[in-house]
Amino acid sequence: MKTRSRFVTVLIQRDGTTRTQTYRLRLRTLRLGLWLLSLIALLLLLLVAFYGPTLRAAARVPGMERELSRLRGENAKIRELSSALDSAESRYAQVRQMMGGEIVRDPLAIASSLPVAPPVKARLASSPAELSTGLGVPQYWPLDETGYVTRGQVKAGGRDEAHPGLDLAVSVGSLVRASGGAVVRQAGKDPEYGLFVLLDHPNQYQSMYGHLSRILVTASAAVAPGQVIGLTGNSGRSTAPHLHFEIRRGGLSLDPQTMVKESR
Repeated sequence: MKTRSRFVTVLIQRDGTTRTQTYRLRLRTLRLGLWLLSLIALLLLLLVAFYGPTLRAAARVPGMERELSRLRGENAKIRELSSALDSAESRYAQVRQMMGGEIVRDPLAIASSLPVAPPVKARLASSPAELSTGLGVPQYWPLDETGYVTRGQVKAGGRDEAHPGLDLAVSVGSLVRASGGAVVRQAGKDPEYGLFVLLDHPNQYQSMYGHLSRILVTASAAVAPGQVIGLTGNSGRSTAPHLHFEIRRGGLSLDPQTMVKESR
């Protein structure tokens, strides 16, 4: 028995006219079309669900690239500021050391009313001596630690105030050594030099060590080259911890940098 096809008739009439258009569709074809439309709609929904986030992320890429470029620029500035800060901290540490920020390494040396024996350098008996022995002209640097020359020699008669020696900025309590073998001519206190030691060397040479915090020798005592004679300080007419080092000959001041070696 042959199955009879079923149809669906669709009438379309426009407003304001009596004419109609008739479309006759096979029911099977209509159902197939509806299924195809449903499948396409489902595929579109799945496409939006799975690829929508990717599309949105792709749309944000240009903005993210601009933000990344901005952050890289800021990181470069931060690195520059960090480098400048490290440099400033290093300079601050140097200035703090020059101004005596570390004060004294051994608090007992300041608290005690008696002189405290300074540390000495030991060496093997078989090793050669670093310094000459006996009396000698000033020729050795008076400090073990690195000092900064904050003021040099200024002769009288110029526009600036006369300054007969070197000012060496160094922290309070640093060892001061004799620049050569000598006899202690004076050791005491002066309004200008503060606590000071004046040594007599051969050939009419003298060396002066001023602004000390402690004197470790007495007048008329013989001192060997490199012997500790005091500790640096900020006494007398001084605005910051330093050692005033002066060399004289026949009563005239000489520039110490022309005579002494910068290392012992």
